[in-house]
Amino acid sequence: MKKKIAVIPGDGIGPEVMKQTLRILCFIEEKFHHEFEMEECFAGGVAIDKEGTPLPDHTLKTCENADAILLGAVGGPKWDHLEGTDRPERALLTIRKELGFFANLRPAMLFPAMKDACPLKPSLIEKGLDLMVVRELTGGIYFGEQKTFTDKAGKKSAYDTMFYHEDEIRRIVRIAFEIASKRKRKLLSVDKANVLESSRLWRKTIIQEAKNYPDICLEHMYIDNAAMQLIRDPNQFDVIVTGNMFGDILSDEASMITGSIGLLPSASLDADQKGMYEPIHGSAPDIAGQNKANPLAMILSAAMMFKNSFDLTREADMIESAVEKVLDEGYRTADIYSENTVMLTTEEMGQQVLDTMKKM
Repeated sequence: MKKKIAVIPGDGIGPEVMKQTLRILCFIEEKFHHEFEMEECFAGGVAIDKEGTPLPDHTLKTCENADAILLGAVGGPKWDHLEGTDRPERALLTIRKELGFFANLRPAMLFPAMKDACPLKPSLIEKGLDLMVVRELTGGIYFGEQKTFTDKAGKKSAYDTMFYHEDEIRRIVRIAFEIASKRKRKLLSVDKANVLESSRLWRKTIIQEAKNYPDICLEHMYIDNAAMQLIRDPNQFDVIVTGNMFGDILSDEASMITGSIGLLPSASLDADQKGMYEPIHGSAPDIAGQNKANPLAMILSAAMMFKNSFDLTREADMIESAVEKVLDEGYRTADIYSENTVMLTTEEMGQQVLDTMKKM
């Protein structure tokens, strides 16, 4: 199989975790006789420093021509003084919008070896944890009309608008229904329909769409209650679908239940399953360049790429199995280290996963 992959190392620890992931890709390429044409490009803070913009035109073009995109992380305090449209994070929002990546898949899985890292009491996670948050990514309050202005008295005010078209809602909930049909056939829709007009449209639309999926159990919950219930009993959920802002909050909450954001991947997909794959952790500038970063979330993001965009489940399963085995054997980076485990550097962890794959 021949595929084009746009590689954006990004800022902070991004280049370090990307380096380990590319080693895995090279092994997969050779073992399974694929051909991956990988083109590196810049976005985020490093692009601002090099070219004065968070998303150079040639980077966007490379992403448009690729079959999938791998992204390390962007941003950092170095660029916090910049205005919103000039900040590193604007690169991600623009890529998502321009390439139509409207569906964000955020799995929250608690590896058995990591149960002690979970902040919840053991009785809540004795059976592990495996849920999926499906977040609408290109609509809602992050993309609605926004403005800061000064009134006649010289005082500043600002507003952000939460806007959703029913077509935007319909396409994301269809993705969620399809995912639910391959799991436990349970789907929870999260909104704030008791207050927000946009949420009332959201709920009405998903109820209409549910008629096409009679075998899926659909439930509804307000965002505040969902946030509480996720802590009270996370295993009551399987697939959660929600809007942009609510999904941002819930997916981060779900990730912390698993014990470490250094272990969790994500995917942002269009209607044809082309996507951008990235770890959910940030650029962690405080440890950048120190060989301390955890590369597993980036490596698992590549596994999601194989599974969702390339339909290479055997390759994805090999990566996921290798990561689980490495954790089972007690290998850890500093962020997940605990007593009686073996601490590894970024390079060593990448090598451990690679060596494990070679033995499979």
